[in-house]
Amino acid sequence: MDEIRLSKLLSLVLRHDPGRIGIALDSADWVPMGDLVDALNRSGFTVSRTQIESVAEKSDKQRFAIDTHSDRIRANQGHSVSVDLGLTQAVPPTVLYHGTPVRNLDAILRGELVRQSRHAVHLSADIDTAHRVGARRGRHVVLAVAAAAMHEAGHRFTRSANGVWLVDSVPPSYLTQADGV
Repeated sequence: MDEIRLSKLLSLVLRHDPGRIGIALDSADWVPMGDLVDALNRSGFTVSRTQIESVAEKSDKQRFAIDTHSDRIRANQGHSVSVDLGLTQAVPPTVLYHGTPVRNLDAILRGELVRQSRHAVHLSADIDTAHRVGARRGRHVVLAVAAAAMHEAGHRFTRSANGVWLVDSVPPSYLTQADGV
């Protein structure tokens, strides 16, 4: 199985649908590496532990974490299943960014930026990353989030192992359009 397809498969089962291959994640989203490899192979995906480790290591977005001490793997963020990633509250930079399809802009500005089916709203520390995220779904806009002001107002921010900033929602009063394509 090529690495792109394997990365997408791991994202699916570790972030959204572990039952698809018959595994269960613990409360912090970890699964024993051997259980994952066995379940993938039983489900018709010929994959080795070495391939999974390679995908986790090479991922430019660092989507997966491997705990070598306990021989477990998990997704770093982006879950639609309920998990406790054990992230501690962090003080965000002054501004963070969020890339989204243009078609979502009016709804966001009328309501708020919400997590949808994910565990949290994902924010980027730089505008280039937000552009890449937004561009995955075509024509997009990048929103600047007044993160420091939100934090001062009591909003809780965390930061995942791969540097993605997470927050429950962003009220429109903290959003401005940073850039668009």
